[in-house]
Amino acid sequence: MSIVLPNFSYHRPVTLSDALALHGGSDDAMFIAGGHTLLPVMKAGLAAPDTLIDLRAIPDLQGIDIADGLLRIGGGATHVAVSKSETVRTAIPVLAALAGSIGDVQVRNRGTIGGSVANNDPAADYPSAVLALDATVVTDRRSIAAGDYFTGLYATALEPGEIVTALTFPIPASAGYAKFRNPASRYAMAAVFVSRLGDGSIRVAVTGAGNEGVFRWAEAEEALARDFSAQALDGAALDPDSLIGDIHASTAYRANLVRVMARRAVQNQGKASIFS
Repeated sequence: MSIVLPNFSYHRPVTLSDALALHGGSDDAMFIAGGHTLLPVMKAGLAAPDTLIDLRAIPDLQGIDIADGLLRIGGGATHVAVSKSETVRTAIPVLAALAGSIGDVQVRNRGTIGGSVANNDPAADYPSAVLALDATVVTDRRSIAAGDYFTGLYATALEPGEIVTALTFPIPASAGYAKFRNPASRYAMAAVFVSRLGDGSIRVAVTGAGNEGVFRWAEAEEALARDFSAQALDGAALDPDSLIGDIHASTAYRANLVRVMARRAVQNQGKASIFS
């Protein structure tokens, strides 16, 4: 079966101002970076923009560095760039490991951290890191705290035409990530990011399982604040009704899987454990 995409104009600006001007001058423009969400949606006929604006050639969206005690990653940084960055590996090693676990080599070489966070796919990896590390999403207009950014399934606080230019991460005392992925798609069926921040607070973020997308697991945070050990999570439980149930796993199965991944994330502070 052949797939015919609707006609559209394609632009590859080299400055942020040009990208924004192109968007403002079109009736139905969309930004594209890696294209791993947008192109399948277009192929399915669920989106038909008249203009595609490729953000990959804009230098201002690149770069990874440490500034004012924060790890800054440009929104256009690819997953492979994050995974191989010595700056990331030194500051937050588990974030580099998480990036290296995304998809396959083709996905990692084209997909970007900004695109992933902007689309907020319920099974994406980065949103759990952003939420658990209390990161800030920086756009061309403002800075948005992680707790205010994710608003639901495929939904964020971004306004039309707003571009994720960078993400800044406080450097935690420690952090760990564990993911159980679908062996075919490699998306997370359930994944948990656990961090201990510099102020001593514990944050636990779950992706791949919530029917409203990424979320913090308050009961697990409270248990780990009392005793930071895998055993502390033995009595923690999630309401299955709040989780995704599909052909791959029931809600009850995912509830148990989340607890198992949380335990692994606590046990593996400083790295990512991937299961499928």
